[in-house]
Amino acid sequence: MKRIFTFSIIAIFIGALFTSCIKTVNDDQYWMTKERGQVVYSSPTCSYYVVETSRGFTIIRAYNIKDRPYNGDIIYGDLSYYGLKDFYNSTDGTIISGDVKEYWLTYSQAQSALDYYCY
Repeated sequence: MKRIFTFSIIAIFIGALFTSCIKTVNDDQYWMTKERGQVVYSSPTCSYYVVETSRGFTIIRAYNIKDRPYNGDIIYGDLSYYGLKDFYNSTDGTIISGDVKEYWLTYSQAQSALDYYCY
Protein backbone atom coordinates (compact mmCIF):
# COMPACT_ATOMS: atom_id res chain seq x y z
CA MET A 1 0.00 0.00 0.00
CA LYS A 2 2.87 2.36 0.80
CA ARG A 3 4.44 1.68 -2.61
CA ILE A 4 1.26 2.56 -4.46
CA PHE A 5 0.94 5.76 -2.46
CA THR A 6 4.62 6.66 -3.02
CA PHE A 7 4.51 5.93 -6.75
CA SER A 8 1.26 7.90 -7.08
CA ILE A 9 2.79 10.94 -5.40
CA ILE A 10 5.91 10.71 -7.59
CA ALA A 11 3.79 10.34 -10.75
CA ILE A 12 1.67 13.37 -9.83
CA PHE A 13 4.79 15.44 -9.06
CA ILE A 14 6.45 14.50 -12.37
CA GLY A 15 3.23 15.18 -14.28
CA ALA A 16 2.87 18.61 -12.68
CA LEU A 17 6.52 19.39 -13.35
CA PHE A 18 6.32 18.60 -17.07
CA THR A 19 3.00 20.34 -17.66
CA SER A 20 4.18 23.53 -15.99
CA CYS A 21 7.25 23.93 -18.20
CA ILE A 22 7.10 26.81 -20.68
CA LYS A 23 9.12 26.71 -23.85
CA THR A 24 10.68 30.04 -24.70
CA VAL A 25 12.08 30.34 -28.17
CA ASN A 26 15.06 32.68 -28.31
CA ASP A 27 16.89 30.78 -31.01
CA ASP A 28 18.17 32.84 -33.94
CA GLN A 29 17.70 29.97 -36.40
CA TYR A 30 14.01 29.67 -35.48
CA TRP A 31 13.33 33.38 -35.93
CA MET A 32 15.28 33.62 -39.19
CA THR A 33 12.69 31.30 -40.78
CA LYS A 34 10.00 33.93 -40.11
CA GLU A 35 9.16 37.00 -42.16
CA ARG A 36 11.72 39.83 -41.98
CA GLY A 37 10.92 43.52 -41.71
CA GLN A 38 12.58 46.82 -40.95
CA VAL A 39 11.04 49.42 -38.67
CA VAL A 40 10.56 52.60 -40.71
CA TYR A 41 8.52 54.61 -38.19
CA SER A 42 8.56 54.61 -34.41
CA SER A 43 7.64 57.54 -32.21
CA PRO A 44 7.73 58.03 -28.43
CA THR A 45 4.32 59.75 -28.59
CA CYS A 46 2.48 56.95 -30.42
CA SER A 47 2.22 53.29 -29.40
CA TYR A 48 2.06 52.18 -33.05
CA TYR A 49 5.03 51.59 -35.32
CA VAL A 50 5.43 50.76 -39.00
CA VAL A 51 7.44 47.86 -40.40
CA GLU A 52 8.39 47.55 -44.06
CA THR A 53 8.33 43.96 -45.34
CA SER A 54 8.82 42.48 -48.79
CA ARG A 55 5.03 42.49 -49.25
CA GLY A 56 4.33 46.03 -48.08
CA PHE A 57 3.96 47.92 -44.83
CA THR A 58 2.65 46.53 -41.53
CA ILE A 59 1.17 48.56 -38.68
CA ILE A 60 1.86 47.12 -35.22
CA ARG A 61 0.69 48.37 -31.83
CA ALA A 62 3.37 47.94 -29.17
CA TYR A 63 2.09 45.68 -26.40
CA ASN A 64 4.56 47.17 -23.96
CA ILE A 65 5.75 50.73 -24.58
CA LYS A 66 9.25 50.11 -23.20
CA ASP A 67 9.77 47.22 -25.66
CA ARG A 68 8.96 49.30 -28.75
CA PRO A 69 11.65 49.03 -31.46
CA TYR A 70 13.46 52.04 -32.92
CA ASN A 71 13.70 53.23 -36.53
CA GLY A 72 16.02 50.97 -38.50
CA ASP A 73 15.62 47.91 -36.23
CA ILE A 74 15.25 44.56 -38.01
CA ILE A 75 12.49 42.34 -36.66
CA TYR A 76 11.38 38.81 -37.50
CA GLY A 77 7.99 37.21 -36.95
CA ASP A 78 4.53 36.66 -38.42
CA LEU A 79 4.15 40.15 -39.87
CA SER A 80 1.36 39.18 -42.31
CA TYR A 81 -1.26 37.96 -39.83
CA TYR A 82 -3.58 39.87 -37.52
CA GLY A 83 -3.38 39.52 -33.78
CA LEU A 84 -1.12 39.65 -30.77
CA LYS A 85 2.24 38.08 -31.56
CA ASP A 86 5.84 37.85 -30.44
CA PHE A 87 8.57 39.26 -32.65
CA TYR A 88 12.34 38.95 -32.52
CA ASN A 89 14.23 42.23 -32.65
CA SER A 90 17.54 41.07 -34.10
CA THR A 91 19.10 44.51 -33.62
CA ASP A 92 18.71 44.29 -29.82
CA GLY A 93 18.51 40.49 -29.56
CA THR A 94 15.20 40.74 -27.65
CA ILE A 95 11.73 39.30 -28.05
CA ILE A 96 8.96 41.91 -28.16
CA SER A 97 5.20 41.61 -28.25
CA GLY A 98 2.88 43.52 -30.53
CA ASP A 99 -0.59 43.53 -32.03
CA VAL A 100 -0.64 43.49 -35.84
CA LYS A 101 -3.42 45.87 -36.89
CA GLU A 102 -2.83 46.16 -40.66
CA TYR A 103 -0.53 44.46 -43.16
CA TRP A 104 0.38 44.51 -46.86
CA LEU A 105 -0.28 48.23 -47.09
CA THR A 106 1.14 50.61 -49.66
CA TYR A 107 3.14 53.61 -48.49
CA SER A 108 0.16 55.99 -48.70
CA GLN A 109 -2.16 53.47 -47.00
CA ALA A 110 0.35 53.09 -44.16
CA GLN A 111 0.50 56.87 -43.73
CA SER A 112 -3.30 57.09 -43.61
CA ALA A 113 -3.54 54.21 -41.13
CA LEU A 114 -0.89 55.79 -38.93
CA ASP A 115 -2.80 59.08 -38.98
CA TYR A 116 -5.93 57.21 -37.95
CA TYR A 117 -4.28 55.27 -35.10
CA CYS A 118 -1.99 57.98 -33.71
CA TYR A 119 -4.03 61.17 -33.96
